[in-house]
Amino acid sequence: MTESEIEPVSVSRRIPAPASRIFDILTDPARHIDLDGSGMLRGAVSPQVVSGVGDVFTMRMHYRELGDYEMINHVVEYETNRRLAWEPEAGLGHPDSLPGSPSAHWGHRWGFTLTPDGANATTVTHTYDCSRVPEKTRKNMDNGRAWIASMTATLERLDALSTAR
Repeated sequence: MTESEIEPVSVSRRIPAPASRIFDILTDPARHIDLDGSGMLRGAVSPQVVSGVGDVFTMRMHYRELGDYEMINHVVEYETNRRLAWEPEAGLGHPDSLPGSPSAHWGHRWGFTLTPDGANATTVTHTYDCSRVPEKTRKNMDNGRAWIASMTATLERLDALSTAR
């Protein structure tokens, strides 16, 4: 399967909250642990709120096969109240960050697109694109489909955070 044949996976949810409230949560790395549907996030290393393309935020992670490690996230898309996406790179403690390892930057991308849907509602689409990830890794995650349940849970949590009074 070639790179051009790999479609990103995405899930959407209509959240009864304005895009600005949702975007404020998404751009604050310290809030990501609250919305993480994968159970892998352990907290933000960098507390700065994302403010544009080129920003970098680092997250502490845990995966049973890897243990504790960090991911360095490079913001590659940013449109206020509309779009946020980043490309992760292996960081401290991740085996791919060691000298001689294949690549610290696989080329995968996580993102959120916010589309206003009425006066105080937003359709949020959470996307994972692994089209540039090495084939063996893509196969291990079923071309990204392995993340759909976690992505769905993330949107459920984002809904609860965005609508809490």
